[in-house]
Amino acid sequence: MFRAPGGELVRLNQVAQVRTIRPEVISRENARRRVAVLTNVRGSDLGTFVRLAQEKVNSSFKLPAGYEIEWGGQFENQSRANRRLMFVLPVSIAIIFVLLFATFHSVTQASLILLNVPFALVGGIAALWLRGLNLNLSASVGFIALFGVAVLNGIVLVSHINSLRRQQLAMRLAIREGAIDRLRPVLITALVASIGFLPMAVSIETGAEIQRPLATVVIGGLMTSTLLTLYLLPALYAWFSPKVIE
Repeated sequence: MFRAPGGELVRLNQVAQVRTIRPEVISRENARRRVAVLTNVRGSDLGTFVRLAQEKVNSSFKLPAGYEIEWGGQFENQSRANRRLMFVLPVSIAIIFVLLFATFHSVTQASLILLNVPFALVGGIAALWLRGLNLNLSASVGFIALFGVAVLNGIVLVSHINSLRRQQLAMRLAIREGAIDRLRPVLITALVASIGFLPMAVSIETGAEIQRPLATVVIGGLMTSTLLTLYLLPALYAWFSPKVIE
């Protein structure tokens, strides 16, 4: 028996025909019999569903000797991809830092530009939460693309301020003029990327469940990272920059 939406108990034979049949095919793998149970997940991310299912199965019964349960399919592919992503993300950030240091010859200025990364991360996660989307593999890939755009905006602003300081402008004046001069390029960069991902964010066609999280992360992250680039980065520039720019 099972419980209907209204709370009443319904017998299975009232809604389905139950009969015992012989299996048409007996599947084997590694010389052992194999039975596959397939399911489609809706309303939850795949990782959370499998974790809860594993806890329920492990607590409900104990398998007899010679039997075992293997969780595979898309969950197995996602777990493998997540492990690779946990390696790729730190390596990507480390490579970005090395390139920034090679460009500005300053650890502090490279760190200043990388401050865009956590603010972009907050915006991307907030956008997923507001839209009721799950943090899946495609959303994680979107964060990598988002980090690149956020860092690019920081480079545009910091490099221009450094150029003004080389022209013998005072620190405060160079920061103000640099922020004003690069207001339009930074906004255009963020706006172009956001508009480009907008069709993916609102798509309802086949495959949209993969496109929407990726586009949502990029659009939401660009909002917060752009605000950081235009407001907080100039305010923190004096603390993270040498007094003399060669």
